[in-house]
Order: sequence, then C-alpha cells, then structure tokens
Amino acid sequence: MFTGLTVALVTGVPLGTFIGQHFGWRETFLAVSALGAIAFAVSLIFIPRSLKHTPPASLAQQFKVLAQPRLLLVYVTTAVGYGGSFIPFTFLAPILQQSGFGAGAIGWVMLVYGVSVAAGNIWGGRLADSKGPIAALKIIFALLAAVLMVFNFTAPHPWLAVATVLLWGAVAFGNVPGLQVYVVRQAERHTPQAVDVASGLNIAAFNLGIAFAAWAGGLVVTHLGVMHTPWIGALVVLGALALTYWSGRLDLREGAAARSLRPSTSIPNGKSTQSPPGKASETPGWRPR
Repeated sequence: MFTGLTVALVTGVPLGTFIGQHFGWRETFLAVSALGAIAFAVSLIFIPRSLKHTPPASLAQQFKVLAQPRLLLVYVTTAVGYGGSFIPFTFLAPILQQSGFGAGAIGWVMLVYGVSVAAGNIWGGRLADSKGPIAALKIIFALLAAVLMVFNFTAPHPWLAVATVLLWGAVAFGNVPGLQVYVVRQAERHTPQAVDVASGLNIAAFNLGIAFAAWAGGLVVTHLGVMHTPWIGALVVLGALALTYWSGRLDLREGAAARSLRPSTSIPNGKSTQSPPGKASETPGWRPR
C-alpha cells in the first residue's frame, strides 16, 4: 500500500506539472478527478464486501490516542523525518535548473528519483521486518541525512547531482514502512481499541511534515537561497534520528520495567528465577508447590 502511495507522490508532481504546462491548470484538476473516479470504480469492483474489521473506536478512544505521549513522539518523528527530506525536494526543480538542467531533463531526473523511491520503499520495509522498526529507522535516517548533506556539494555538478538524487530516492521514503509498523505496535500496546485511528493519524503526520517542509523551505529560499535547502533538510532529519534514539531508549526502559514486574518462582537451591507469564520453569524434577 505504501509503495503505491510513494509512487503516486513522486510521479504525480511531474505528471501534474506536465499536464499544466501543456494543457492548462484546469486540466490538471480534471485529470485528478478522472483518476479518482477510476480508483473508486476499481475499489467497488475488486474489494471484497466480506472483509473482517474491528468495531469502530468511540470518540473517547480516538481522543485517547492524542493523549498518549509515546504515540505523540512517533507522530513528531514522522513529521520531522519526512519533512526534512521535503525541504529540498520541494525545490528540487529550481536546484536542478541552477545545475544546468533544462525543463525536459528535469522531468527525466524526477522519473529516475521515482523509480529509486519505489525500490527504497520496498528495501525499507524489508529492513524494518528483519531488524525491527527502531533499528531500521536509525539506519535510514542516518543515510538520508548523509545523502542530503552530500547533495549540498554535488548539486552544482550535473552528473554528480543525478547520482546523488538516485541515492536520495533510495532512502527518502524507506522510513515510511518502519514508521507505520512502529506506530501500530505502540498503538497495540497503549491504545488497543484504536489502532486504526493511531495508524491514520500517522498518515496525517506525514502530510503535516510535507506542509512544514514547504513553509520552512520557503523561508530558507527567501533568506538564504535555494542551494541551502539540502543541508538544512539534513539537520532536520538528524532531529528525527535523535527522536528515534530517544523512543528506542524508552522502549528498553518499558521492557525492563515489565520484566521486573514478572513474578519470581523459587527453585530447589534457594535461588529465584523470573519466568515469563504462563510458562513454568524448565528445571528437571521440580514442580510448583
């Protein structure tokens, strides 16, 4: 699902620009409406009506999501990490124009970026599955910050800029699966009755990050210049990396607290061991009294 969302984001911008330049801005909105009608019809035809789903959360349960500090921390991480990448991405076309690319060439570079993003989205999901969301997010945010910092120096050189944009795409959206998996896990722990709501709010955090990026990037361009957006975006992504480390430490602290609350069971030599709930000790020849 997120691969589809990612591809839509990175292909929709150049496609909309192309339609607007060649047919007019009104036709861009007509194209969006036509795509929406097609998606609606396909959904009616192919989505089964017998899908099982949890009962909808009450308003009180929905508001409880916004009162959970751990979930709010994930939302802030999502907005900051996603927004940091969009500070330079919002102005990628002007940056490439200063590098010497024409309008037609910029469209091809954006297409390369989109292909790289789709591959990075799949890679990020597999990394989150194999290493866990926190470990995956640490790796991806660190790589993203590094690539944006490098782009600050390679942007004036056309071929180096294209190579950097290719690397940028591979990590820019790789954090999406990890962030979504992580927020669902946190919701299952803190607000199990409103997991769907918590997941949806994380999508809102993505969009909030994009809006923040457009606003912050505009300020950067106005006061410093467009070529300063990559390194400032890198600093913002480093902020998301710091929040990820903080959230990981809180997870470890909560896990240690949960283990300390497990009941201790005595064994024949007088020592004690902590057994997971529902699992008896495996000491041979001993049974609980």
